[in-house]
Amino acid sequence: MQYNFNEIIERRGTDCFKWDALESMYGRGDVTPMWVADMDFRSPDFVMEAIRRRCEHPVLGYTMPSEGYWQTVTAWLEKHYSIHTTKENLHFIPGIVAGIAYALLCLTQPSDKVLVTTPVYPPFLNLPRESERELVCSPLKIANGRFEIDFEDFERKAKGCKLFIMSNPHNPAGTVWGTEVLKKIADICERHNVLVISDEIHADLTLPGHQHVSYSNVSKKGITFMAPSKTFNIAGLGSSVCYIPDEALRKRFFGWLDALGVAGGNIFAFTAAEAAFAHGEEWLRQMLEYLQENVLTLGLFLQERMPKVKAVLPEASYLAWLDFSDYGLTHEQLKDKLLNEAKVALNDGTTFGVRDHKGATTEIGDAYRCCFRLNLGCPKSMLLDALERIAQAVR
Repeated sequence: MQYNFNEIIERRGTDCFKWDALESMYGRGDVTPMWVADMDFRSPDFVMEAIRRRCEHPVLGYTMPSEGYWQTVTAWLEKHYSIHTTKENLHFIPGIVAGIAYALLCLTQPSDKVLVTTPVYPPFLNLPRESERELVCSPLKIANGRFEIDFEDFERKAKGCKLFIMSNPHNPAGTVWGTEVLKKIADICERHNVLVISDEIHADLTLPGHQHVSYSNVSKKGITFMAPSKTFNIAGLGSSVCYIPDEALRKRFFGWLDALGVAGGNIFAFTAAEAAFAHGEEWLRQMLEYLQENVLTLGLFLQERMPKVKAVLPEASYLAWLDFSDYGLTHEQLKDKLLNEAKVALNDGTTFGVRDHKGATTEIGDAYRCCFRLNLGCPKSMLLDALERIAQAVR
């Protein structure tokens, strides 16, 4: 079957956060949203059909994950990531951000230090601070058009930390870390007794020519989170999974989750995930090819029309990091041009650094002024239209 990713789907009026929250988040609703990390593609037909079949039953009572659900999850992990496991090493969670929050509360105490590399997905910054943990940031470097870890700084910062929350592949720019980088991370963290939490929600979206490596393949002393939500554009169903190979850590964390009743999940989370993992190979293959074309389109457009933009293009997923600093405009001027002239909503780069409790940027947040994250998980015509308006606004 050939899937159509060029289709324009109207999402306004569906309580869609990406489109219907524009007025509250950006002050105007007449802009193209290229911010929230979901895609504007139709959710797969086999997922929608599985949900429709389940809705034919007249009772939506308490539910539990079926054996079929666990079989498809474990088969997917083994085939794609060489994770050989059983359901006993896995735990359902309603979302990875929630899972990270649970891990912080279960495995650390107030004032404990939590390490992240910046720029990074904003909840990695907010969760430790709001749970009264001490946030420690190790800024990434950009070399050869991709993010890289400064391991001297990383090891210096790791000393005394309880946790390292890692984005793998990295968000905001889809950098694939690879085996050697992950081994260095594992060596440093194990040497300093730092537990690693690896958010691998974008793993399935690794683009052709790149290979995702799960942190669990290089170290058994960590917590790995994965989900079908980004992969199959079903984030609204809140379906994620946690994998812990270490028995002592697993008993401690899973016991804590069970005490909270987290394993209950919901009917459609299990139904959709099972259908996605059982039938999603071909859909995913075609979608990744389409995303790869969008990445190439973005790179060529920047080269020809906006050569001053310094970009980190994704090796996985659909998020690009754009640095407009060479245009000589202030951060506020760029925000105004992008939103009010180009009429495109992008993620402000400073939100991937650190802000104080009043919302003002700190030194680390200021490092990403004039930077923005662009979501290219959309029909190519929508991407080109937005890029054309951005080019005219900053020209």
